[in-house]
Amino acid sequence: MNFIDLVIQPFSYVFMQRGLLAGTMVGILCAVMGTYVVLRGMAFLGDALAHAIMPGVAIAYLLDGNLLIGALVAAAIVAIGIGLFSHQGVIKEDTAIGILFPASLSLGVALISSIRSSAVDLSHILFGNVLGISTTDLWITFGLGSIVLITVFLLYRPFMVISFDPVLAATLRLPAELLRMVMLMLLALTVVISLQTVGVGLSAAMLVTPAATAYLLTRRLAPMMAISAVIGAISSLVGLFISFYLGLASGSVIVLTATLIFMVVFLIKKGRR
Repeated sequence: MNFIDLVIQPFSYVFMQRGLLAGTMVGILCAVMGTYVVLRGMAFLGDALAHAIMPGVAIAYLLDGNLLIGALVAAAIVAIGIGLFSHQGVIKEDTAIGILFPASLSLGVALISSIRSSAVDLSHILFGNVLGISTTDLWITFGLGSIVLITVFLLYRPFMVISFDPVLAATLRLPAELLRMVMLMLLALTVVISLQTVGVGLSAAMLVTPAATAYLLTRRLAPMMAISAVIGAISSLVGLFISFYLGLASGSVIVLTATLIFMVVFLIKKGRR
């Protein structure tokens, strides 16, 4: 089998076609939102929201409901809670995260432990199943992902101002608290979208790693978003191909690919100093 056949063969399977489309979308989406996570020092928040969806997923499963809706509701509740607790500096944002993160995670573990078939379901929740994505899941991924990306595009300048210059935001009378809440909700939605692809345990890595790699290459927001999105898409593409041929968990390989790209860029930048 030659190189071209190796590249083309995976596309002969419908599940790989769907997985590639969903993985690329999630890679780009996480990378774009990840720029705000990295620049605002919100890596812990991404991890907290990723694990906060577990109670929602467990409750939806117990009620025989839609897991995606359950995850979205849980993530939204935690995002709103973090925003309210840290409103106007009542307590610091990382303190609010530190309170809600273990609480939601503990509730999720308690609920999941009550499900007799938790071993199978927990694996799916933690590590995703990109190759098991249905056509409906794909449309949902693209629909919700488009909402996030369009919102980021429309609020690009206000988000940039509140992220880099709070004083200017106050001068321009921007609704900083409302914009911060919207950003939290977009981040929560991004985590939920990535559930099927890379799972709870790895979604935080896809939020941080591509954006951190782009941060090593540029400090300007727009180029950083673009570079991060390219890295996220390449990581998803390469990770899927490797997992296809080696029979490994696709979500894990996608994250490892993104990490490898980061390490290469880091070593190159360090060697030039």
